[in-house]
Amino acid sequence: MSASRRSGTTDELGPDEPEPAREGSDGSDLLAALLDGMDAALCAFDADGTVTHWNREAERILGWTAGEAVGRAGFAGWAVRSADAEEVEARLMSAMDAPGRQVNEFALLTKDGGRVLVRTQSAAVRGPDGKPAGVYCAFSEVHAQIDLERSIALSEALLEEASWGVVLVDADLRPAVVNPHAARALGTGRTSVLGRPLGELLAQGAEELESALTHVLAEGAPPAPAELWVSVRTPEGERRRCWRSGFVRLSSPLAEEPVPLGVGWLFQDVTESRQGEQEASLLRFRAQQLHRAARAAAECEDPAEAATVHLDFALAGFADHALIDRVADGGQDTDRVRLVRIAATPSGAPGPSRLAGRAGLPVRYDEGHPAVQCVERVGTVRADAGSMGTEEARAWALSRQWPGDAVHALCTVLRSRGRTLGAVTFLRGAGRSAFERSDTMYAEDVAVRIATALDLAALLTTDR
Repeated sequence: MSASRRSGTTDELGPDEPEPAREGSDGSDLLAALLDGMDAALCAFDADGTVTHWNREAERILGWTAGEAVGRAGFAGWAVRSADAEEVEARLMSAMDAPGRQVNEFALLTKDGGRVLVRTQSAAVRGPDGKPAGVYCAFSEVHAQIDLERSIALSEALLEEASWGVVLVDADLRPAVVNPHAARALGTGRTSVLGRPLGELLAQGAEELESALTHVLAEGAPPAPAELWVSVRTPEGERRRCWRSGFVRLSSPLAEEPVPLGVGWLFQDVTESRQGEQEASLLRFRAQQLHRAARAAAECEDPAEAATVHLDFALAGFADHALIDRVADGGQDTDRVRLVRIAATPSGAPGPSRLAGRAGLPVRYDEGHPAVQCVERVGTVRADAGSMGTEEARAWALSRQWPGDAVHALCTVLRSRGRTLGAVTFLRGAGRSAFERSDTMYAEDVAVRIATALDLAALLTTDR
């Protein structure tokens, strides 16, 4: 058919007969579809106040169908009480002469006689000549509008003024929106964090956080908040933090089936309180260990054995190995301190500390050894393998006459009756953190008890 037209020949339509108009070519079907697909109710009036358009949402709210509404003169007698009709129509039609949109609230009547409070937005409809040709009015139930406004206000408050962190994470587990509190907690700006993998923001804990987010996307919000320990990368270095976190799955309200948009992650920094609780728990445990050690040592006939009892009780949760060195006879009268190993925890299978050093042979400690420094300074000395590799750290430990897996050391002087008796050394492996100030205080408490037992053992030996 198209070929015959291009060649000028006629067909069954004839050369002068127009093609049939395509369905909806005037746009009326498209307009009706757009009006009926709107989430807000919409009606329109011509310049005389006659209803010209009425969509399905308006029908849902008031019950009047388009066939019943279109063509009526205003709302009087059917959608508005007669006593209110004049005021309502005047306020609606005044939009023809006003710039922009006007917002009003009216009580409209439903088809079954009920009343619905609605909020309207009305504006003028311009004709081809630019003059007002009517008014359109979009309206929704006030409670639905208020719910929407509350949701928007809540979102804005959470993302601007909340005193806890709020992060909206997309389905790819990358931050999409971050409030100021969360940006400060992450050590970045609000825009610089967007779209970056969590592994770039957190040195530790990113895997646990991503696992939690993945679970929420698949299963929904957990029944209770979770506490996550993370290390945050900042320009000043890594910061260890504990965040009490809650998660909610975000789904699109516009889709027929729930489509996950991501996860809302809300968190609060509880590091100080958790560290305080941990420190209090640790102090209680150590106090109990000192008490139990004192009771057990009181039952030992040999004071030297009581010293090892104190050593063994101190190891629990504190260190992996421990050594007791005493000053050799005449060791402080020479230019160099000489120490004799008298007790040590077994380096292989776990068990009680063993007494040693009966031969009285000094330990081959180099000058500047932490235990020697401890005795010379009459104080506590800490040593650390630092960032050495495994083999280097092992050589570091063995050169100091310590077990090969030791990477952290704490040497505390043994003092009794104003005399230096020796030193006790506590050692930790790579799986533990370095000794801190609170550890030093505990080690010194243990050293006082060990020194008292060793002093008593020396007195008894002298008496014999």
